[in-house]
Formats: sequence, C-alpha cells, structure tokens
Amino acid sequence: MPELPDVTIYQERIEALLVGDVLAELRCNSPFLVRTVDPKPSVVHGQELLAVRRIGKRLVFEFPMEHFVVLHLMIAGRLNWHRGERKLGNKMDLCLFDFGEGTLALTEAGSKKRASLHMVRGRDGLAEFDRGGLEALDATPRQFAERLRGENRTLKRALTDPTRFSGIGNAYSDEILHRARLSPVTLTTRLEDQEVERLRLAVVATMKEWTARLRAEAGDGWPTKVTAFRDGMAVHGRYQQPCPACGSAVQRIRYADNECNYCATCQCNGRLLADRGLSQLLKKDWPKTLAELEERRQPR
Repeated sequence: MPELPDVTIYQERIEALLVGDVLAELRCNSPFLVRTVDPKPSVVHGQELLAVRRIGKRLVFEFPMEHFVVLHLMIAGRLNWHRGERKLGNKMDLCLFDFGEGTLALTEAGSKKRASLHMVRGRDGLAEFDRGGLEALDATPRQFAERLRGENRTLKRALTDPTRFSGIGNAYSDEILHRARLSPVTLTTRLEDQEVERLRLAVVATMKEWTARLRAEAGDGWPTKVTAFRDGMAVHGRYQQPCPACGSAVQRIRYADNECNYCATCQCNGRLLADRGLSQLLKKDWPKTLAELEERRQPR
C-alpha cells in the first residue's frame, strides 16, 4: 500500500502538472470504484483543479464550490500520467481524469478491487475522511509520546493505526522500528522516555529520507515505481537476507495477509519472535534465539 512518502510524491507531481488545469471529464470504468455519488462526478467536469492535498494515505482533489474527489489507493492502486488522450479500455484502468495537458489514470492490478473514489461536498464532509492520526513529522516530542502511549498496543500496531499516526503502513513501520532498534511487539506503555524519543526521531528520519529518495527518483517526471519493496530498505521484504547493521539474517512474523520483518539481533537482543502459525505447530521445538535457530539448521 502506498504510504506517506509515496502519496506525498504523487501529490507533488500532480500539483506541478495539473493544478490550474481544467478537468474535462472524469471517466469511470469500474462499478466498484465510486463509493459515494453526492455530488455526482459530473459536477467537476469543466472545473479547474484548485489544489491537491493528502489526508493520511488518501489524495484529495479540490475543485470550485467545495467539491472534492477523494482517492484511496489501498494496496494495489496506482496513478499513471499519460500525455494526450487515453482510451478507456485497459482492464486495469479504474478511472481516467482527462485534463488539457493529458490523462491521469487510476489503475489497480489483481482481481481484488479495493481502491475507492468518493465524491464529497463541503469541508465538513471532507473532514469525515480524517481518521485523526497524528502527523508525526510535525509533532512535538510531547505530542508524539502522548499519542503513542494513549493505548497499550504493540509498537507495530500503534504505528500502523491510522487513528494514532497518519500515513505509516506495514513497510515503513518495519524500517522505523529497525532504525529505532525496538522490537515490533514491545508494548507502548513499557517504553522508557528515551526509547519513545528514539522512536520519534526514527519516524521523522525514515519518512524524510524516503520522501527525499523518491522525490529525487521521480525528478520532473512521474513516479512509476511505487512499491512496498525497495532497494535500500533495511529489513522490509528482506527475509533471510543480511541485516545491513549487524549481518544477521532478517526474520519475519506472518499474520493475516501481512508480514513483519525485523532483525532479532538489533531489535530483540537475539530473541526470535514467535510466528503464531509456526510456533503453535512446533510448540516446544520452536527456537527461542538466533543461536538455537542456526544450530538446528546445521546438518546432522
């Protein structure tokens, strides 16, 4: 799922290319995409795009008379820019925004169509899409600490909860926790003050660093490689590859459709975290440390 750095670059490139241009037509190709139709999509036809903003992981297109188009890309949704006109025929195209300069296409790979488009009237209606998550890049140390400790959760779950923090998902939370040298399953209320501040600094550094990288990668063009798995990441998507800090193999916990990647040496004092499925299957045979894991991998 595109997270804060990816959505920020989309926002910046749309601002540079399309703010001030007129939307000739919004053409939809999927009956599952448009979730609300008051006002109807046609109200923005022939209207100037006034601004583009980000609310969490959502992109908001602002038009005159306080009409808004709100996009959530979910996991596989992507935005692509095409100079000139584009035909509505590609099965991956969910909708096309036809501007004078070209066409902005919302696509979604795979059979599960989760991306959404909401038509919104008025700023009160727009406010309903704000989940209340704190913008960590703008927060003071005190604000960050209060929000983190507001509920007793694991660090992984707290960082990715949109009502706690804005724009952080599965990929960058792995990178943040590795940079902070904190276990993903540590409970928020058990952190010392210096650990909370270390985590805040890791959030700021990770998000700023990756936003700058993606901005440089896109340049004056369009971000075409929006993915959760990037070269240069420390642990996310790097299971069994060496940790760049200590050389230990990166580990993972699988849950639902996701996985959490971490370094047992850097983040957990060498302890392996229990993968729910495997640990229940293996029970007492589940290795507790990296040393035990390596010992069991040795040929007998």
